[in-house]
Amino acid sequence: MTSDSKSVLRRNGFTFKNFFVAHDRCAMKVGTDGILLGAWSPIARVKRVLDIGAGSGLLALMLAQRTDKSVTIDAVELDEDAAEQARENVAESPWAARIQVHTADIQRWVAGLTTRYNLIVSNPPYYEQGVECSTPQREQARYTTTLDHQTLLTCAADAITEDGFFCVVLPENIGQSFTQSALSMGWHLRLRTDVAETEVRLPHRVLLAFSPKAGECFSDRLVIRGPEQQYSEGYTALTQAFYLFM
Repeated sequence: MTSDSKSVLRRNGFTFKNFFVAHDRCAMKVGTDGILLGAWSPIARVKRVLDIGAGSGLLALMLAQRTDKSVTIDAVELDEDAAEQARENVAESPWAARIQVHTADIQRWVAGLTTRYNLIVSNPPYYEQGVECSTPQREQARYTTTLDHQTLLTCAADAITEDGFFCVVLPENIGQSFTQSALSMGWHLRLRTDVAETEVRLPHRVLLAFSPKAGECFSDRLVIRGPEQQYSEGYTALTQAFYLFM
């Protein structure tokens, strides 16, 4: 059976070139935000990676694919069902030996750390409390009531190496306030990519990389789709190692 025919048969998840992510037991499904962050986060000289709010394990798996076999990845997820599904996804992947999924509250988990991470990634909750979600699990994944941004920034600060990077993806307007909070806590913004659906539309997402270490900030813009609605050259170059159809 070819990999293409296998992909047709896989349901309740997303098939990438080198791994499959089941997400039917996770509140937040595989989406463009996570794929962008997993493909974009800087990996030079990285030895240890931490994924905060791992969900289905998507980011951990993408970063495992992008890094060499010496790199270890810890993925921390509060929701038990999502964490169990992430473990299953990891176990089916080529990188099971390098990724460990932990079911834990990130504040308590970070408090027990004895070593730090060169790269920390998070696709964090960003909605204030508002319209009720269909399930408590989805509310936990979407709303900042269980992990507010100040707490997230503090946890990352307690877990990162001096020259490491902490990377997030957020709606563009929320990214501005997140950046201000980070700067006020002593973080330095080092990378920023504004993401727009098309060339003529305003950015709707922003990819941000912060470091405890000061340095120049590199900013750019990424457009997802070209004029004929095909994926742009930039988006294709960033993600083609993952998508089956690229």
